[in-house]
Amino acid sequence: MVVKSVALNAYQNAMDIRRRTVDSTVSQSLRKPQEPVRSFSDTLKSSLVKVNDLQETKETMIEEFASGKTQNVHELMISMQKAGMAMQMTGAVRSKIMNAYKEIMQMSF
Repeated sequence: MVVKSVALNAYQNAMDIRRRTVDSTVSQSLRKPQEPVRSFSDTLKSSLVKVNDLQETKETMIEEFASGKTQNVHELMISMQKAGMAMQMTGAVRSKIMNAYKEIMQMSF
């Protein structure tokens, strides 16, 4: 039965540590100053700026690779994939926004 008591003590110690960690995390999050609330349009604009930056980075890397300034194919492919995924997500978000707008316009008030 010694194994059971050792396991039980280890479990209780782990739970105490977890409880203390959670308590300190909660108290720290309560003390942090809250970030200002951003509007939907601000969030959308900043996201579009990030997507545009990814596209510009991709174009720059393609030009540098084509001119022979860099030979790093891996970074080029990664930037192309990031830019492609960002554009796909932007298209998906646009479609969702347009569908929501259409539904709102069809509502009768």
